[in-house]
Amino acid sequence: MAAPKRLTQHDIAKLAGVSQATVSLVLNGAPAALARIPQETRERVQHVIRTTGYVADPIARRMAKGLNRILGVFTYEPAFPSAQADFFTPFLLGIEEEAQIQNYDLLLLTGAGVGQDRKIFADGNRLRIADGCLVLGREFDREELTRLVGGDYPFVAIGRREDAGGPVPYVGGDYANGTRALVEKARALGHSKLAYIGPPGPAESTADRWSGFYGALGDGLELVLHVETVGHAAEEILDALLGCGATVAFFVELADAVRVEAAARERGLSIPGDFSAVVLGSHIRAERSHVQFTAFDIPREEMGRQATAMLVRRIESGEPGSRILLTCEPVEGETLGPAKRRT
Repeated sequence: MAAPKRLTQHDIAKLAGVSQATVSLVLNGAPAALARIPQETRERVQHVIRTTGYVADPIARRMAKGLNRILGVFTYEPAFPSAQADFFTPFLLGIEEEAQIQNYDLLLLTGAGVGQDRKIFADGNRLRIADGCLVLGREFDREELTRLVGGDYPFVAIGRREDAGGPVPYVGGDYANGTRALVEKARALGHSKLAYIGPPGPAESTADRWSGFYGALGDGLELVLHVETVGHAAEEILDALLGCGATVAFFVELADAVRVEAAARERGLSIPGDFSAVVLGSHIRAERSHVQFTAFDIPREEMGRQATAMLVRRIESGEPGSRILLTCEPVEGETLGPAKRRT
């Protein structure tokens, strides 16, 4: 199978309805030469360049297969501030390690959009400097994802993504089965009244956790409390847990579990002595809490490695990519114990 077609100046000229020489002048011409091209023509060519993401690349023409041997990495949230470091750092470590093995350099794409409002496709887009791109983020822009799927530019998403005009190639964690396994473990310890602290969506990773949890209910398991917001007041969550008779609480976010455990301690309660707590995913900076929560491991580095390897295969052989979910192994922790019988 042939490698995905890279746009050329000839392609841009055809789309704009002008000659290739005109495209070359718009891209590289001196002001005096550009002045000879009608403004409407210049704007038409520039519009096609912006909407296709084309970047002139003289280096690529001199290299085998027309490749720069550069992989782009795009994140919808800033990758390095401390608030996001826990989420992104392990992915980036896996990406870097595999890129070195594959003999590719990395280009972190940060210039399209500002702050939290990042866009893959934007004015000044430099996407095609790279031969392909890895895309990360808690939530993706659906319109951009559809455009990527429908285009000729190789990409791989890190994290499961729903179809967007076609299958999205991705490497993700199997959060649904990881969550289900923890629910079954709670069942084996005698828990029957469960609480869930966190939303049911809309991000795929969040929806998968809810799907695994909700699908495991029944056969003696009952959801007696669902707090659908993140960052809800810890005291109010604790009051609700004690009031509804839940013997185990499943937390989507570690921060919520840490705050509720601290609130319980202040009242002389203990976890898992008075009620159990489970966090649906591993977190990098466990030292933020003195408690090791029962959880499942998210294989972030391996997700980064496998996604990078898949992207290279897409670039070099033109394969369509696949959809891979990696197992999330349970983490024993110390916060899930036998159900306490309420009197």
